[in-house]
Amino acid sequence: MLRTTRAALRTTRTRRALTLCAAGAAALALSVPDAHAAPAAATAQAGPAAQAAPAAQQDGPLAQHRHRHTGPEIHRFLTWFYGESGPTDWQREHFVSDFLKQKQADNPDHDVLLCAQNTPRNIDVGPVTTAQSAGVGWATVTASWADGTTSTFTAYVALDSHPIELHEVVCAQ
Repeated sequence: MLRTTRAALRTTRTRRALTLCAAGAAALALSVPDAHAAPAAATAQAGPAAQAAPAAQQDGPLAQHRHRHTGPEIHRFLTWFYGESGPTDWQREHFVSDFLKQKQADNPDHDVLLCAQNTPRNIDVGPVTTAQSAGVGWATVTASWADGTTSTFTAYVALDSHPIELHEVVCAQ
């Protein structure tokens, strides 16, 4: 039984690592055409997320694979991404993993990025925790609603994603 459990855990870890690698490769492939866009337009739309990994961007695509996002970079990204009342359509298109996009498509009546069905009055991003061995960083996000209540969810970012993107959201019960 113990051997079976260990094998299952190893398989799960391998699948997660492959998923993260595939997401990173897809993000890198999708980001290459953006290099032909006007720099001023790209910077204006990208906002603080464009500053998340300046050293990696200056050294080219190979350096991006060596750079892992830090806690402060992830916090800046999540704060920018969620803003005061949630991400814009442009942010949802360009800074969300394919996995989350599919999750949203499967749940059209529920905003999976906010764990809600309506727009919050305010959003606060808590401290970021990073787990280098797991390849992810996360933070608890608190949404404040018009009726005075709050709700929380956990937002996950893959440390190796380039460009930086929201990888998963887990709603609190």
